[in-house]
Amino acid sequence: MMPRKTLRIVFAALLLSPIGGCGDGSDDGPIEVSVIGKPDQISAPLANLASDAGKVAFGATARGLVTYDNNGAVVPALAQRWIVVDDGKSYIFRLRRARWANGERVDARDVRQLLRKHIRAAVAQDPYGPLASVTEVLAMTADVIEIRLQSPQPDFLLALAQPEMGIAQPDGGSGPYRQAEANDDPGAILLAPAASMADPEARPADRSKRILRSERPAAAIIRFERGEADMMLGGRLADLPYISLAEVDRNSVRFDPVQGVFGLALSPKTPLFDDPNVREALAMAVERESIIAYFEMNRWKIANQIIPQQFDLPHPPTAPAWDRMTMEERRNRASGVITRWRAQHGGKPVTLGIALPEGPGMQLLFLALKMQFRAIGIEIEQVSEKADLILIDEIAPYDGASWYLGRLSCARQVHCSKEAEELLRSSLSAATMAERTEFLGQAEPLIQAHNGFIPLAAPVRWSLVRPQLDDYQPSQRNYHDLRWLEK
Repeated sequence: MMPRKTLRIVFAALLLSPIGGCGDGSDDGPIEVSVIGKPDQISAPLANLASDAGKVAFGATARGLVTYDNNGAVVPALAQRWIVVDDGKSYIFRLRRARWANGERVDARDVRQLLRKHIRAAVAQDPYGPLASVTEVLAMTADVIEIRLQSPQPDFLLALAQPEMGIAQPDGGSGPYRQAEANDDPGAILLAPAASMADPEARPADRSKRILRSERPAAAIIRFERGEADMMLGGRLADLPYISLAEVDRNSVRFDPVQGVFGLALSPKTPLFDDPNVREALAMAVERESIIAYFEMNRWKIANQIIPQQFDLPHPPTAPAWDRMTMEERRNRASGVITRWRAQHGGKPVTLGIALPEGPGMQLLFLALKMQFRAIGIEIEQVSEKADLILIDEIAPYDGASWYLGRLSCARQVHCSKEAEELLRSSLSAATMAERTEFLGQAEPLIQAHNGFIPLAAPVRWSLVRPQLDDYQPSQRNYHDLRWLEK
């Protein structure tokens, strides 16, 4: 890990060095937004939807049938309205009049094909969620799309509103923004509202241009500090130490109230993890409060269980078996498990590889985990491939148990409970919501008890926002619509 003093020197050098840009920095110019990422993630967002920069750029230029507002609620996008029929098993959307980037009118038949592709990709990531219940996508007319479900899904619209569900052709989407012109900065694009999506009653700011830039964390923060960006998006735990290193005004830092999973997934390919006692020992050995203390952040919530609250489960989330034990009791028990395992395997030391993203925050996390696991006789080392422990840091797109359970299922290639997987599969074909809820309720304690995932805390998402930037709102989905910003 680079020493803190060295990092401060790097920031000082950046402050004195020129940073390329294409905006004028004036209050009456375009609003400038930096996103942490790589330049090609905004120039080719469709191929980079796994990145924050790709999601922001894609969400600005290609809207889905519906989208999130800043509070995480569903609002119209490419669809101007919809109805729900057949007891919640059919959604019929009427498209607004819109045009593709090439000027051709958006047709429901084209939308149908793109939606089918996106749904397949979404189900691969959320195998037991609402979109997995889709049976047909039909173009009823040139302006009307129908989506049929196997069973009612209360969170269907929220799942459909994810930025990854935006509708776009290879040369671009239907708005609300389009890339206005090329520029000399490879890390930035200039966006202008698509005329076909413009609302005649909208405020003037909704029709103004935006400069969107993707760059490394240090450069994005320094640009903001210099007054050359109005907002910075994409901050995660990995980048959090930069705030204090750059001495950013804490009034500019905004945290999104997100929920999801943040913790370590156990590889199904590691023989050590086939021992259920070892899996439990790893989970109970971690003193989560100690890890949080490494970071200068108030109100960061620890997590002992895989689902943060009850949501649609028929019972409260299951607490781990060791929940009422003291930290000393947990650590003594875990240490005994590892000692016995080593004795049964020739006394060889236990070393596990862990995969973490780049960034000083991840180095702090690694040091904290290293001390925790060393206390029970396990060493960890950072690796780039074939990791035994893999960090999962993802935001829930809707408040449903199926997303959390599916993310930690066999379908997502983590160490899993086969019995729970059968229950999750059964939930997809449940005839009623009550039956589906019952299957999920049976699967949840099995997945918790299997200990194939070590919860650590809530995910962290943060932004930098100028006080003069009006209408910015924290988002529980970590979604920030560029249209509603005004300065």
